[in-house]
Amino acid sequence: MYVPPLHRLDDAAAQHALIAARALGLLITNGASGLIANPAPFLLDRPAGGQGVLRAHLARANPQWREHESSREALVVFQDVDVYVTPSWYATKRETGEVVPTWNYSAVHVYGTLRAIEDRDWLRRLVGDLTERHEASRAAPWKVSDAPDEYIERMLRAIVGIEITITRIEGKAKVSQNRAAADRAGVVAGLREQGGDAALRMADQIEQATTP
Repeated sequence: MYVPPLHRLDDAAAQHALIAARALGLLITNGASGLIANPAPFLLDRPAGGQGVLRAHLARANPQWREHESSREALVVFQDVDVYVTPSWYATKRETGEVVPTWNYSAVHVYGTLRAIEDRDWLRRLVGDLTERHEASRAAPWKVSDAPDEYIERMLRAIVGIEITITRIEGKAKVSQNRAAADRAGVVAGLREQGGDAALRMADQIEQATTP
């Protein structure tokens, strides 16, 4: 990923927070039939040593887990909210007219070694962990044990686990850091007037970003 110094997101806590908040990552691998990409919800385990491990599962019928070449890195892309930025929000438009549209976004690219896991107990723990993670905010969380055991066993036989031992992480936050203070203020005001979850979250990120 091309990351100019101004947009580099190197803070591990911020990278991990983005992964947790936008858990549906795009898994990209290279194998016998070429590049393959599939979205999957991931969990990030952060042990005391190393950079951590990503866990997910794919359908057993999906060829990606079979075709991935272990000698090559796997890549998982996590992307936060993104918004179009119109030049009309910039103070510079009124001053010189020397402005163009752009797009603001944040993303984390995770690289690592991938292994497929068919162990039933490992898979059962994974689906339990994924369920607890994403049901936690509900008033009455659904649990895997709510479904019949035979049905769960049948579902487990239809999936294969994916574990990626992280070797490196790249983060990028392009949130108007390259604009003058007046332009940034204009973008924030424009986004807040526009409304919507993505626009409001991006406005917050612009205000929180470190700028020159």
